[in-house]
Amino acid sequence: MMTLTCDIHTHTIASGHAYGTIREMAQAASEKGLSLLGLSEHGPGIPGTCDPFYFKALDVIPRTLYGVHIIHGCELNVTNDGVNLLDSKCMKKLDYALAGIHTTCYENAGMDQNTDNVIAFMKDPKVCFISHPDDSHTPLCYPRLVEAAKTWHVALEVNSSSFRKPNRLNFRENYTEMLQLCEKMDVPIIVSSDAHDPFWVGMTREAEAFLEEVHFPERLILNVEESRILDFIGLSEEIFG
Repeated sequence: MMTLTCDIHTHTIASGHAYGTIREMAQAASEKGLSLLGLSEHGPGIPGTCDPFYFKALDVIPRTLYGVHIIHGCELNVTNDGVNLLDSKCMKKLDYALAGIHTTCYENAGMDQNTDNVIAFMKDPKVCFISHPDDSHTPLCYPRLVEAAKTWHVALEVNSSSFRKPNRLNFRENYTEMLQLCEKMDVPIIVSSDAHDPFWVGMTREAEAFLEEVHFPERLILNVEESRILDFIGLSEEIFG
């Protein structure tokens, strides 16, 4: 079984429907033996999430807490018109962004248009990852998605929380197709907890077991090493002091 050292898709109380503070999440990451924690609050569009101004003040947060390195992200909501709702000044404050479809603020537009909308977000240089591209309620064309990820230097996520949600439609089949294409095209992935509570930080065993089952190569999994993540998003270890 692989060992993951980083979890970069997590949410704190700032996201409005999550239940841990920054320090509680960092302490949990330390207790799980992680070296890198990414805090990626939901962007505009999700009910109850933080005001965009939140992202402008991220530099007040220590870069190391409980021995864990901290990086700052945002999980952007893919929109039906392909337009990012988080303004450019906020985007500049981020170390990275994920972008994903959330049905609470997105209406299924069919496979081709859904895929177009996700790809539109890939073109922003801060968008380094596509979150949970696995639900047939909003189907995606995986050959186009993976090809675009390679073109725009974006990694695709295998989200462990999808394995615990009964409403994710065809996610195993979709991940199987996506991962086969990623291996064929040499496109990297991340494995994430999508933790909304400190208990779930670093809890990715369902996704890890699935990757073992489909024999996905470890060389394409970014978060087995902190340096792989930092290199991929263009950050230097010097930011941690």
